[in-house]
Amino acid sequence: MLVSATEMLKKAKEGHYAVGQFNINNLEWTKAILAASQELNSPVILGVSEGAGKYMTGYHAVVGMVNGIMQDMGITIPVALHLDHGSYEGCLKCIEAGFSSVMFDGSHYPIAENVEKTTELVKLCHEKGISIEAEVGSIGGEEDGVVGMGECADPNECKMIADLGIDFLAAGIGNIHGKYPANWKGLSFETLAAVQEKTGVMPLVLHGGTGIPDDMIKKAITLGVAKINVNTDCQLVFAAATREYIEAGKDQQGKGFDPRKLLAPGTEAIKKLVKEKTELFGSVGKA
Repeated sequence: MLVSATEMLKKAKEGHYAVGQFNINNLEWTKAILAASQELNSPVILGVSEGAGKYMTGYHAVVGMVNGIMQDMGITIPVALHLDHGSYEGCLKCIEAGFSSVMFDGSHYPIAENVEKTTELVKLCHEKGISIEAEVGSIGGEEDGVVGMGECADPNECKMIADLGIDFLAAGIGNIHGKYPANWKGLSFETLAAVQEKTGVMPLVLHGGTGIPDDMIKKAITLGVAKINVNTDCQLVFAAATREYIEAGKDQQGKGFDPRKLLAPGTEAIKKLVKEKTELFGSVGKA
């Protein structure tokens, strides 16, 4: 049964570890992430971008797939199904479809409009027991057409949004989506500390977890980060394993194309990655 992410992230912040959000794009990714998290007895958040939701035919299909896989695999760990960087309309659709958590990305709106829309969604989500994440200060890079320049959030604006009753907050601290360029300046821990001071016990979220050095990840967790998003790493390892399998000529097996064999190496690569990240985030055994 899907759960909201509220309690798992409260526990994570109190326990000084982070829960991984791993984005899903198909059945194989979902199966790998759930299997790895179950083996490590770790809570997990399955992220779905609006683009991925459309690719998987729609949000009702995603909910049905995830619930079915959890039931058939005997998954017992806490699992949240979370809309990632959702529009206002996307949040409404996911709430109706049965998601247990949503992120409203109002960072591109003027702060007054961000506040207005966030307030409406907080009320609707909490009436249904759904957790809600909001963002202040856009995350750099591009993910499914959502583009951000990577600015650092204003701690006072973070407090303003946090006080609306959201469950966790994504604050831009110089992090970006995708691969980090060679001239990346690193995370602004000064900004993160200021946001933590303003928002108190609220769990904070670090987007763009791919490519951030391990020591920065660990320091961010000490400053209140309780949820770390990983997507690009999953894409990279899945593509690399699939490409290697094809180039080795193993996809033919002398009997023609078998998609299950083609996708198996990528599935195993994601499972391995999730285990590595879960251990780094410190959430092993925290289910």
